Amino acid sequence: MLNNMGNLVKHAKEMQEKLKKAQQEIVRLEVTGQSGGGMVKITINGESDTKSVYLDPELLTEDKKMIEDLIAAAFNDAVQKIEKEKKSKMEELTGQSGFPAGMKMPF
Repeated sequence: MLNNMGNLVKHAKEMQEKLKKAQQEIVRLEVTGQSGGGMVKITINGESDTKSVYLDPELLTEDKKMIEDLIAAAFNDAVQKIEKEKKSKMEELTGQSGFPAGMKMPF
């Protein structure tokens, strides 16, 4: 009984370390969302902090509302991509852990 408890504690500590490492990797991730055929590009990190914004100079002659819509679309594209990356990292971790598929982790 004690041996099983020791193994369980050891496994929990290993999982905690793997989770911490995955969280650190996710924070360092950067993805670029785009819209307007690449006329707008927004790069965000794993915490959805904006790292850079690119607007094609030709776009600046367009209607303000259209530019705003393209910026929103590029940001949404980036958020979708980062969420997909996060999910992939966590599935990689849970797949190695023996946890049931689809189990929600703390992010």
